[in-house]
Amino acid sequence: MHARLTPATALLLTIPPLMWAGNAVVGRMVGPLVPPMTLNLLRWLLAFVLLLPLASEVLRRDSGLWTHWRRFSVLGLLSVGAYNALQYLALHTSTPINVTLVASSIPVWMLVFGRLFFNARITRRQLLGAGLSMSGVLLVLSRGEPGSLLQLRLVPGDFYVLLAAMAWAWYSWMLVQPAKEPADIRNNWASFLMAQIVFGLVWSALFTAGEWALTDAKILWSWPLAGALLFVALGPALLAYRCWGTGVQRAGPSVAGFFSNLTPLFAAVLSSALLGELPQAYHGVAFALIVGGIVVSSRR
Repeated sequence: MHARLTPATALLLTIPPLMWAGNAVVGRMVGPLVPPMTLNLLRWLLAFVLLLPLASEVLRRDSGLWTHWRRFSVLGLLSVGAYNALQYLALHTSTPINVTLVASSIPVWMLVFGRLFFNARITRRQLLGAGLSMSGVLLVLSRGEPGSLLQLRLVPGDFYVLLAAMAWAWYSWMLVQPAKEPADIRNNWASFLMAQIVFGLVWSALFTAGEWALTDAKILWSWPLAGALLFVALGPALLAYRCWGTGVQRAGPSVAGFFSNLTPLFAAVLSSALLGELPQAYHGVAFALIVGGIVVSSRR
């Protein structure tokens, strides 16, 4: 049994969506200054340095990280390497509001992957919730004009964030597979995150190398870029991960899942304040559909 939702736990679960929304807005703001794959690499490189004092034991030669390198390599690819990089890539052609709303389709992909690959049962209530959530995502993709779906006018960013959502859903299913990594790493948030970052940095470096080889990539260094890098490493990476893990342990994953859907709302507010990208009426309808779908599918 999980403890009831206290104000302190609610605050813990509210911080991550705020950080994730800020990550989308900041990623959009620094888009002209740094390429997306490079931004992802620099972000996690800085997070690695900041996390080192708390989890340096993971890097020892006798650490379970190296005996379980295949698992942590896949986890690092899906989370650090793919999910974040695809979101930054999406922000070059899509808005933070759209990116965070489409990313709210993750519960739908979790249902699909769970049924197809992990023998998880899907209830009628979950199917109804998935339908509501997906209709909200389709509303965003159509820019509020459902008829336009017949012309399939997707911008590249929408496709990238759908791939990111699928990567995160598969990553989430991997996390709940029992006894797949050493207890000393699994039970310590800093060690578990560090284990993923180590291999995630390898993937990110490969993607960044391809970006610089195939495009005219360049970095325009400035104090705003340095501040943005510090924020995305401290906030959306380290602080959000820490608060989310503690909040889920206290309230349970079902309750915590509701809070993740605050991300599009925060993204709309931050975009309006910092980017001048005002939310449209269809964003509100889409948000209601997505949250409604999560509530319906999560009720017992």
